[in-house]
Amino acid sequence: MSETSEQYIQRMLALIGEQDPLAVQAQTAGKLSGLIDGLTTAQLTTRPSPERWSIAEIVAHFADTELALGWRVRLILAQNGAVLQNVDQDAWAAALDYAHQDSHVSLNTFRVLRDANLAILRSLPAQAWDNYGMHEQRGKETLSHIVRLYAAHDLNHLAQIEKIKG
Repeated sequence: MSETSEQYIQRMLALIGEQDPLAVQAQTAGKLSGLIDGLTTAQLTTRPSPERWSIAEIVAHFADTELALGWRVRLILAQNGAVLQNVDQDAWAAALDYAHQDSHVSLNTFRVLRDANLAILRSLPAQAWDNYGMHEQRGKETLSHIVRLYAAHDLNHLAQIEKIKG
């Protein structure tokens, strides 16, 4: 059974705890690089089970979710209260063929996008963190909340990769 949006949010918030989300996000690319360095194509592309993503698929997902984060941050800053469309990660994975993406290209894409997003986030005045979007499924989400969720998302997928690696 898949989890509800509320269950997902609670799981992510528990995962991030009191950690600084920007510090977590700043470390992710390096950790991800360390996890995939030296892995063979077979290690990167083998799924742990038919319904679970491979490491390559997770790394491609990192790149695309960072693109989505960047869009959401910019949209919220420019249009406080903007509607945030839900992302169907499985549809993106299929349409963009995550299974056959080069993990190092995905990592580099992620790194560039993350650096750009962090530069924006670090430059924000305090009041901007209260700007919000109206997520189609989850309702009102402040920029502060979204950034915490994405940092937890990082931790979640890094742990998945570690588990796959064994």
